Amino acid sequence: MNRGICVFNIGMLATPEGKGARRGAAQGEIRIRRDAWVAADADGVIRAVGTGEIPEEYSAEGITRIDAGGRLVTPGLIDAHTHLIFGGWREHELALKLKGVAYLDILAQGGGILSTVRNTRAATEEELTEKAALALDRMLQMGTTTCEAKSGYGLAKEEELKQLRAIQALQGRQSVELVPTFLGAHALPEEYKEDREAYLCLLTEEMIPAVAEEHLAEFCDVFCETGVFTVEESRTILEAGQKYGLKSKIHADEIDPLGGSQLAGEIGAVSAEHLICSPDEGIESMAKGGTVAVCLPATSFYLDKSFARARDMISAGVPVAVATDFNPGSCPCLSLQLAMNLACFKYRLTPEEVLTAVTLNAAAAICRADTLGSLEAGKQADLVIWDAENLDFLYYRFGDNLVKTVIKKGKVCVER
Repeated sequence: MNRGICVFNIGMLATPEGKGARRGAAQGEIRIRRDAWVAADADGVIRAVGTGEIPEEYSAEGITRIDAGGRLVTPGLIDAHTHLIFGGWREHELALKLKGVAYLDILAQGGGILSTVRNTRAATEEELTEKAALALDRMLQMGTTTCEAKSGYGLAKEEELKQLRAIQALQGRQSVELVPTFLGAHALPEEYKEDREAYLCLLTEEMIPAVAEEHLAEFCDVFCETGVFTVEESRTILEAGQKYGLKSKIHADEIDPLGGSQLAGEIGAVSAEHLICSPDEGIESMAKGGTVAVCLPATSFYLDKSFARARDMISAGVPVAVATDFNPGSCPCLSLQLAMNLACFKYRLTPEEVLTAVTLNAAAAICRADTLGSLEAGKQADLVIWDAENLDFLYYRFGDNLVKTVIKKGKVCVER
């Protein structure tokens, strides 16, 4: 009979602690244990974490014992910003990028997001589900145990619902835990380019109510950017989402500092995301509003843009998370390990701060910090055993997958 698991012979156990986002100096304060062990029950909930000799109750018959071999163990990684569900790819845009064609110019020409919209509309729900399942398997192999997943490539009521239903279909059929976000305000669809007001009405009066009625998403997101949605349009959309119980997220300050980060703090958004060019006023607003800054260094790398002011955000008291932004256009990368490397070297964050950014603060960005993001009694038993002896090694090495074992809800789901 399964009575749970005990991971033992842990050379270094590294984890943030708490049930909320860590900010300021506290973001870099993690708990280090040597010669450690973690015990979880049959429901995949951590019952105890300790060092030295394992209590008899956690090594009794029926408990699965997992020898970490003196390696590093951390919480499972949490990817708090992805565009998981989409049709097609956009490798043909690489030549345009190399010639210096700007991201918004590609969008204005009917490419970019609109190209993916056409491919996503042409795909069936089953095709989208199967494609995303392959991506999730790769994420899991690289240590991601929880993943936020946005819609946003349908831009029509049934097409957006199709994407969100694909996310729903993936829950339980694979190991990565998914958190759905409605992003119908990702771009203005081609059929509405001469009537913005009509699309705003569609979003607020039909799409958001339908998403809420079917319980298909927890969050409502909007792309607040030049040529996409203005600050006031973003406010209207997010407040409509709040009216129907959808918590707010916002794509802000990716290309131009329009005021999206200021809006995030004003309306109490759970997270603001991208933030490449956030001004001081935006950082101050996020700090006051308790908004988590989800920074996406792999996107800056891929678009050859500057990197978000993550160091300044931490100094100002904004909790910082780091995510991949996995999508077919501006960041076709699903390796959170690479994002961690970039966060260390380009944001100048310490290994400890980055660990918090991809675990506990990432959990806070998806309202899961009470159950995920740290290795403590009462939290879910999501762990990664790394082919490393210490935390620094994860950031020192890059371009390789250092995962040895992944445990999700107390069950081994990857063994390399």
